[in-house]
Amino acid sequence: MLVIVVENVPPRLRGRLALWLLEVRAGVYVGKVSKRVQEMIWDNVEKGIDEGNAVMAWSSNTESGFDFSTLGVNRRTPKEMEGLKLVSFLPEGGKLDQENVPNF
Repeated sequence: MLVIVVENVPPRLRGRLALWLLEVRAGVYVGKVSKRVQEMIWDNVEKGIDEGNAVMAWSSNTESGFDFSTLGVNRRTPKEMEGLKLVSFLPEGGKLDQENVPNF
C-alpha cells in the first residue's frame, strides 16, 4: 500500500499523481504499486513539487509496519529514535526553544 499526501503543489503534479494513484481526498493519493513504480512516482514528486510539500508512506518490513519520506518545508519533521521513525511537530514559526522541546 502506498499513500502520498501533497500540499501547495502545482496542478500538473496533482494530475500526474492521478495517473498512477487514486485521489481519495484533495491532495491524498493511495494505491498498490511495485517498489520500482513507487520510486518513479516519488522522483516525479521531487521534480514537480516547487514550493509545496509532500509525504509518502508505504508498507514496509519494519517494527511499525510502514516507512515514510518527506519533501519540502513542513512543521512535521521525521526523527529517528532507537530504530523507530517518529514525527516531531515544530511550533508556529518553525523554531524550537527550550520550553517547546519535545521530551522523547
